[in-house]
Amino acid sequence: MALKITSLKDLAGHGFDTVIDVRSPREYAEDHIPGAINLPVLDDEERARVGTIYTRVSPFTARKVGAALVARNAARHLEGPLADKPGGWRPLIYCWRGGQRSNSFATILAQVGWRVEVIEGGYRSYRRLVAAAMHERPLPHRLILLDGNTGTAKTELLTLAARRGVQVVDLEGLACHRGSLFGAVASPQPSQKAFEGALAQAFEALDPARPVLVEAESSKIGDLLVPPSLWEAMKRAPRIRINAPLAERAAYLTCAYSDITADGERLRQVIVALTPFQGRERVTHWLKLAERGEMRTLAAELMARHYDPRYARWRDRGTPAVLAELEADSLSPEGLEAVAERLAEAVGRAEAADPLFGGETGSSR
Repeated sequence: MALKITSLKDLAGHGFDTVIDVRSPREYAEDHIPGAINLPVLDDEERARVGTIYTRVSPFTARKVGAALVARNAARHLEGPLADKPGGWRPLIYCWRGGQRSNSFATILAQVGWRVEVIEGGYRSYRRLVAAAMHERPLPHRLILLDGNTGTAKTELLTLAARRGVQVVDLEGLACHRGSLFGAVASPQPSQKAFEGALAQAFEALDPARPVLVEAESSKIGDLLVPPSLWEAMKRAPRIRINAPLAERAAYLTCAYSDITADGERLRQVIVALTPFQGRERVTHWLKLAERGEMRTLAAELMARHYDPRYARWRDRGTPAVLAELEADSLSPEGLEAVAERLAEAVGRAEAADPLFGGETGSSR
């Protein structure tokens, strides 16, 4: 039996015990339905082999070879990851387009006695829903951007605001990147498709009648592009701006980027990459600060000389509405809790004002 999915909500509430992606490991690694496990019925090499036989020999021979490979791999899964599944277990299976790979595996599992279904249209059905949400239709959610210069703890404030009931999407968290030359983290970035899928699922889980707080970003986070529907909504969105003293920002940034400051070679490479923007003399000075371990001074100069001017030029390109400016005198844990409280209140005031966030610009300390 095939399950037809017409919206991302169908996947969120599918009711099955396990979602199984039977595509090859390479296909799964590029993108998959969130939460699905990978039990390939053909690995990467086997899939390529069957495809070659299909085009160079005959479809019949390819199906015969493929069936034998699927049976062997299915046996391995039954004796391994599925060995302890009880009689009432309900799996949902998909392959690329809901064809032979998923139906073959589903038939075997059904013969065991499990109540198994396949996704009609396979992964492509899911991908079409993501593409529609992120590329084709306007985003139905009303956004508020959390703005502020580098080092104003915006990502941490998103987390603290979410604990206070604010609807939040952490773009940098989903992109596995902190949004600047220094922003790479230990985990590799997902593929573009996987990033878009995670975004689509994140927004699907939120109420479009309430504002959603996202960090003000450029159109690219690391190597990933913010998809068009979201980017258009971000360009129109009003913002709440966080202001903090340079010394506080430098101290916060030194701790937040401790993974980079602890890796001398990685830090050197990132600083050298700024040469086209800052010139050799200034970059040499920054390299010496790094060598001497003067990280707070380095962070302050990077912000004052490089990042703050770039933010200022970026803001001057448009005239975004500023709903509130929040002064963060301290970025200590206690200070951030206080700012998060005022941030949640500012979002609440915007929500109460009107659907277009037409409240008056304010300032709060």
